[in-house]
Amino acid sequence: MTSMHSSADERLRRWRLVLGGESGADGTGRALTGQDAAMDGALTALYGSAKTGAKERGAGLGASAPSVARWLGDIRTYFPSSVVQVMQRDAIERLGLATLLLEPEMLEAVEADVHLVSTLLSLHKAMPETTRETARAVVRKVVEDLEKRLATRTRATLTGALDRSARISRPRHRDIDWDRTIRANLKHYLPEHGTVVPERLVGHGRAARGVRKDVVLCVDQSGSMAASVVHASVFGAVLASMRSIATRLVVFDTAVVDLTDQLDDPVDVLFGTQLGGGTDINRALAYCQTRITRPADTVVVLISDLYEGGIRDEMLKRVAAMKASGVQFVALLALSDEGAPAYDREHAAALAALGAPAFACTPDLFPDVMAAAIERRPLPIPEA
Repeated sequence: MTSMHSSADERLRRWRLVLGGESGADGTGRALTGQDAAMDGALTALYGSAKTGAKERGAGLGASAPSVARWLGDIRTYFPSSVVQVMQRDAIERLGLATLLLEPEMLEAVEADVHLVSTLLSLHKAMPETTRETARAVVRKVVEDLEKRLATRTRATLTGALDRSARISRPRHRDIDWDRTIRANLKHYLPEHGTVVPERLVGHGRAARGVRKDVVLCVDQSGSMAASVVHASVFGAVLASMRSIATRLVVFDTAVVDLTDQLDDPVDVLFGTQLGGGTDINRALAYCQTRITRPADTVVVLISDLYEGGIRDEMLKRVAAMKASGVQFVALLALSDEGAPAYDREHAAALAALGAPAFACTPDLFPDVMAAAIERRPLPIPEA
């Protein structure tokens, strides 16, 4: 009986926190005290509103930096990091707090994530000098966390892909890939002898010195692509650290900026972007074309929602020309952990008709996509 009573009481407590409002007005008859009351206050400050017809209230937040800083400290005390990040994002969007992020003490109080970085990048041109170093420190923390999560697997996956793409059919004995050789010759199995006659040897190519593949990341920096820009800068830096891959990073809106010389520091890359503005994919691809010197060994990755503001037919002609020359062309509608993005379906269908399917990709899947492109095998397109 005690257990049932405790369970019912806990349900009422949770409903009271969900419903908010004054005690008794929510129908639970449950009053909140202590930490529960503090949690309720933090939620009400962001999501609370009076009954229909009354004035919307942002109880306790307002536009005061000290009160917002206290609120940020409260939510970090009462909620897990993933919830804190969502609440911060909602506070910026619902209560117009973006300008407060221009103050160093505010930046020191927030929980850093990709979305916060996107907001800071959109504001960085307006940042006072006193805030810029703090903002860079916040961005660097997020970038370093992403690198720890993604770098090792990316390097391992792409190194394997480069090795496999270099396999040769007349290997020396020490270079024979016995596993693939046996599988390639199973039809020559002799049951009476219990062996396979290897008519075709498959081997690993000996590690080549210097660059074996060129990769061009062509990234749309319009506002809707903010998270993709963050992830692309991190991957660009990881790829640039691999001596066997020559990496170029190009960002664009209606203008085109080549950030390749900044790839040793993805934070510099991010602060070299300018989120927002229009989109001219055709102009960006035209620039990328001029930088391709080895088409058969080049992978071009266009990261864009395909809302083209330039010349559509020219854009498609450029993609077709690159593919005809031997370039592996990959179109990613997003490079982020978010769900399916909004995108131009007509342009996506046109690219697919050219043999360049367009699909969204999570950061965890990106190394596999790149490995497939390097090996010229079907891309691991996630199901819609």
